[in-house]
Amino acid sequence: MLRIKRLPVGQLKTNCYLVIEDDKCVIIDPGDDADYIQRIIADEGVDPIKIIATHGHYDHILAASELKLAYKIPFIMHKKDEFLLARMSTSAKKFTGITSGPPPKVDEYPSINDNLTINHQSLNILHTPGHTPGSITLYCEEEYFAFVGDLIFAGGTVGRTDFAYSGTFDLKQSVAKILKLPPKTKVYPGHGDETIVSELIKLKYN
Repeated sequence: MLRIKRLPVGQLKTNCYLVIEDDKCVIIDPGDDADYIQRIIADEGVDPIKIIATHGHYDHILAASELKLAYKIPFIMHKKDEFLLARMSTSAKKFTGITSGPPPKVDEYPSINDNLTINHQSLNILHTPGHTPGSITLYCEEEYFAFVGDLIFAGGTVGRTDFAYSGTFDLKQSVAKILKLPPKTKVYPGHGDETIVSELIKLKYN
């Protein structure tokens, strides 16, 4: 059985998630505060095996380089968001005043509809563009939960599409894909509290 630890990090309170099975874990969206993330990992007594970003915005990856070096593990992100890495430091400075280190180097590109294995359990990788062209969702079919990044949030608000590289039509299609998951599926967003698919369906987002 998988356990999930939600760690709000950075000025924007981005949700970094530790997905834990036995003595291993995957780090999702390490948006900042690498020391804090490492401390929780040590408290849990687990070994990280991979870092994965739901998309390439700076507030989801600022701690990725430091964690890569600390644990000697790969960083995974969709190729279509790789262009955002070059903007990471500039964006962090502009929006938060943070002077960051270099952006992480992508070690692996996820194959859509492939699985990211932890120990015995796996997370299915779904392409859910709109907020960014390379946004992905990590879905555990066996245990009914999904990490959706900034696609959709509790209460039914959705990710921004006013960037030049975003697309409202793509985002609506991606949200529709999430709403087709089993109603009891827990949805873990990039910011704020989790929700469930049935609650999002009630909001009639379209």
